[in-house]
Amino acid sequence: MELTSRGPVFAQAASSAAPARTAPTRRLEPLKHVDAGVLNIAYYEEGPSDGPVVMLLHGFPFDIHSYVDVAPRLAAQGCRVVVPYLRGYGPTRFRDPATPRSGEQAAIGADLMALMDALGIKRAVFAGYDWGGRAACVGAALWPDRCIGLVSVNSYLIQDIAKAMVPARPEREVPLWYQYYFQLERGRAGLAANRRRIARILWQQWSPNWHFDEATFERTAVAHDNPDYVDVVIHSYRHRFGLADGDPYYADIQRRLAALPAITVPAITLDGDADGVAPATDGKLTAAKFTARRTHHIIPRAGHNLPQEEPKRLQMR
Repeated sequence: MELTSRGPVFAQAASSAAPARTAPTRRLEPLKHVDAGVLNIAYYEEGPSDGPVVMLLHGFPFDIHSYVDVAPRLAAQGCRVVVPYLRGYGPTRFRDPATPRSGEQAAIGADLMALMDALGIKRAVFAGYDWGGRAACVGAALWPDRCIGLVSVNSYLIQDIAKAMVPARPEREVPLWYQYYFQLERGRAGLAANRRRIARILWQQWSPNWHFDEATFERTAVAHDNPDYVDVVIHSYRHRFGLADGDPYYADIQRRLAALPAITVPAITLDGDADGVAPATDGKLTAAKFTARRTHHIIPRAGHNLPQEEPKRLQMR
């Protein structure tokens, strides 16, 4: 399988095999459930069971419907597409009430491996953005034998927690207001009380050219009613600044991630040139972290939720 990027190949793939864009009322259903590690993971699956596997991983504050147009396109090309709800989202649940509600990068990377093991998937393409892109990068870096190739929005997403307190330029700090808000108990209370309002503000700020309607927003927002959503989100943003301890269960994985391991599988990295939280780059700053073939592309007018805004850009050939 060859990973492709953009341009004529995408246009050809879209015109020959891809269904039209779906209505905002369509849901990725029916869902399946599987016990995988510490979670019972809810996921959507489409495409032939014997096709090459693509794991599509969503971000915060979104859900599996970021791939509502991508999944059928890939399935039409013969891929087995698996789209899981991450921990703290939708119907995914922790199996043990005593398990820490961690949102750290080691945990979401381990969840990906546990899901593949539970489904008997030996190797797959990992594709994601935001939290999902981080999980994909963690999986590709630490378990390259399980990864055919990587598609990551915003390039290399493994967090350098040791340098988390080094300030960025002021103009880069402004879009991160929600991360600083979540460090306070006021922010935890605010997320618990206003999860939909916060999500809507972030969608609008991060994707200024994406004019989603109420049905599209609500289809995803219900996933944030998960009883563990607030705890997982708050822990994720506190841990990445070194202000919350990790779950000891993932200590070895986090230790390996602290070395910022290179990604040794073929990769495509994408930036939206209207991304309101992670401005587009030429990819050079992270080039050394990709030691196999890597191509980087900037997608015009796309924001942070690139798969839902520009689904034709995530194609496999």
